[in-house]
Amino acid sequence: MPAAKGFNMIYYVEDDDNIRDLTVYALRKQGIEAEGFSCDGEFKAAVARRVPDAVLLDIMLPGADGLEILHRIRNTPGLSRVPVIMVTAKSTELDIVTALDGGADEYLTKPYGMMEMVSRVRALLRRAPDWGSEAPQGSSDEITIGPLSISEMRHEAFCGGEPLSLTSREFDLLLHFMENPGVALSRDALLQHVWGWDFAGGSRTVDMHVLTLRQKLGEHASLIETVRGVGYRLVSQ
Repeated sequence: MPAAKGFNMIYYVEDDDNIRDLTVYALRKQGIEAEGFSCDGEFKAAVARRVPDAVLLDIMLPGADGLEILHRIRNTPGLSRVPVIMVTAKSTELDIVTALDGGADEYLTKPYGMMEMVSRVRALLRRAPDWGSEAPQGSSDEITIGPLSISEMRHEAFCGGEPLSLTSREFDLLLHFMENPGVALSRDALLQHVWGWDFAGGSRTVDMHVLTLRQKLGEHASLIETVRGVGYRLVSQ
């Protein structure tokens, strides 16, 4: 079945034929180009032909599992910034944090509704950086606060002079904190700004992303403070 014409291309790696075909069909019906693959080998061949705009990635796969594939994506030049949604039947907090720590931008627990899946894909694409474009020469949008610096146009972030390896969600979260230093931001406000109005997740999504972001900030993790009964804020220095 040929993919419907659209701007974005989604790749879905899933070894269950029924789930894969139904998901690809649902995306195409909504005008989003999509292709499905049953294993890592098929996925690698497709990436060689065209780099996708986002990837849906099952964890439990034959051969290389989803976390191994995710690790390779995040360490492959030209592919490392492609947004990835992990699709998993595992729903414990440990499983989710492991996926986020591994570089996933989002997670979707099986079984999932097709409307929710399409909504999450759209929200992710809206927030994804235009990683194929370059900033105009001589322009700069860099924000520096203490040891932190970030540039939305270059999609780069540094802490203490060292580059931060952030997922798209973590980058957007840090950027929003740095655009509002010293401001207490509620979990609902962060969900609406970073994830979008139609995101189906809850406030625990914010908590888990703050947790992984703090881990990546290392000795400077305390720059993101918990505001009891409200949410979080970046310490203004």
